[in-house]
Amino acid sequence: MRTGVTAVLPRGRDSALTPAFGAWFPLNGNGEMTRAAWLEDSGQLAGAVMITNTHSVGVVRDAAIAWRIKQGAADASGYWWSLPVVAETWDGYLNDINGFHVKSEHALRALDEAKGGPVAEGNVGGGTGMICHEFKGGIGTASRVVEVAGAERRVGVLVQANYGLRDSLRIAGVPVGQHLRKHRAYTEPEQAPKSETGSIIVVVATDAPLLPHQLKRIARRPTLALGRMGSSSGNGSGDIFVAFSTANAEALKGKELSRAEFVGNDAMDALFTATVQATEEAIVNAMVAAREMHGQDGHYAIALPHEELVKLLRQYGRSPKP
Repeated sequence: MRTGVTAVLPRGRDSALTPAFGAWFPLNGNGEMTRAAWLEDSGQLAGAVMITNTHSVGVVRDAAIAWRIKQGAADASGYWWSLPVVAETWDGYLNDINGFHVKSEHALRALDEAKGGPVAEGNVGGGTGMICHEFKGGIGTASRVVEVAGAERRVGVLVQANYGLRDSLRIAGVPVGQHLRKHRAYTEPEQAPKSETGSIIVVVATDAPLLPHQLKRIARRPTLALGRMGSSSGNGSGDIFVAFSTANAEALKGKELSRAEFVGNDAMDALFTATVQATEEAIVNAMVAAREMHGQDGHYAIALPHEELVKLLRQYGRSPKP
C-alpha cells in the first residue's frame, strides 16, 4: 500500500455550511474531478476539496458526503444535498491501486484532522505513491503575499504532483533533468515512460475578493508554472486545477439578494504572478520533500538528489555560493 487521501477545507470548519466562490480549469482532461460541471455553472465550491488515487475517487466522494451530513443542518435550500470535489492522480506504479486500500475511514480522518498552519509535504496523503518527472513526487505547497487594491492579499497553492519526464525537468530555468539522467528511476528500463502520461492536481486559494469568472482566470495560471517546469501536458496527463476565494462569506449564505466585493480586473496582475510562482515552487517543494520509496512488485522511485541539484543551480548562477 502506497496511497492515501488529502483534504483541503476552504473555510475550515465552516466549509460544510458556507460555500466559497470558485472555478476550475482542465489543462488536459485525462483525469477526474467530481462536481466540476456544477462548479462551472454555479461558481460556488461547497465543502472540502479531496485528492486521492484514481481508483479511490468513489469511496472518498461517499465519505465526504457522510462527513457533510454530520457537520450540521441542511443547506440554505433545506435539502441534504452534496456534490463534493474529489480529484485524483494515478499511483499504480508504486501502489497496489486495484487493492482499493483507501477506505471511508481514511477520508473521514483526513477531514477531521485537517488544520491550519504548515502543511506536510512529499510522501503524504494523496501524494504518498506519486512520481514527478521520474523522481519521487507527492504533495507540495507554497504561498505568496502581494499588495492588491491597497491591502495585503495571500495566494496559497497545494499540488499533488505526479507528472512529467526526466529530460524535460527544469528548475529555476536550469535543465536539471538532462544532468541527472544517470539516476535510474525504474526497476526495468522498459518501464520508463515514452511520453508524458502522469497528472497533477493544483488547488489555488486566496483571500482576495474575487468573483467566479476572475477565479477562472486564476485557475488557468498554473499552466504557465507547468511550462516553466518543462511539462507539455501530454495526451495521457490529467492536469486539473481548482481555485477558490475565502472572501465574501456573507454573500454566500443563501439569501435571495446578496452583495459581493471584488477586485477590479486591472488590479489582478499581482495575483496572476503569485499563482504562477507559488505553483512552480510547490511542485519543486513536493520533489524536494519526497523521499525514495519502494512499492509493489519491487518497484521504486528515487528521490531528487539534493546535493546535485544545489550544485547545478549554483553552476548556472541560480543559487548563492556557500
